[in-house]
Amino acid sequence: MFICSYNGHRRGVCSLKWSGLSGRYLASGGLDKLVHIWDACIPVSRHHPRQHQWLHRINSHTSIVKAVDWCPTRSNLLASGGGCNDQCVKFWNTVNGACLNSIDAGSEVCALLWDKNKSELLTSHGLPNNQLTLWNYPSMTRVAELSGHSSRVHSLSGSPLGGVVASAAADETANAVEIDDPQKAPEPDRDKQEAAEKLVANSAWTLCNKGKVHI
Repeated sequence: MFICSYNGHRRGVCSLKWSGLSGRYLASGGLDKLVHIWDACIPVSRHHPRQHQWLHRINSHTSIVKAVDWCPTRSNLLASGGGCNDQCVKFWNTVNGACLNSIDAGSEVCALLWDKNKSELLTSHGLPNNQLTLWNYPSMTRVAELSGHSSRVHSLSGSPLGGVVASAAADETANAVEIDDPQKAPEPDRDKQEAAEKLVANSAWTLCNKGKVHI
């Protein structure tokens, strides 16, 4: 059932994520280099949309915003990642839209995933290394770098209890990695491969290519 349409992006929408703690806020990143934060409690008329529907519009990235994720322990903390010409991970206070920190990740950021059990953030990347990088938050020191894909890693999805992450890449492979033991290489086990593929598929979004977010 169609509920409403949020208009704000000038080009296609690349990433969407609901806030996990409240479920009230929706973050979106787009081809237009913008991050929007939407408030689901603000009514939007389908036939008479307001001129400005977003709670915050963030234009700090200098490339496509492929990745957004909400902190699982702080309801007002959002991370976003920029593409090839940006290569930054930025952190936002979603109450006032202020940038709390920005770090150079060294390559395009394709996906972001907060750890559910520890103050850590996992990022996935493209060229030259197509790696996963585990960061400590808020120091943003590198805990580990994980390899296993031969092309950019488009998607990350965590297991329900945390500790295991599935990654899917443009090389048409999906890996399951134990983040609690990041030095342990992914095992070429078919059962784990199928589990990783299902984990990624179950978290997939259907995004709109016209700059709109439909709910």
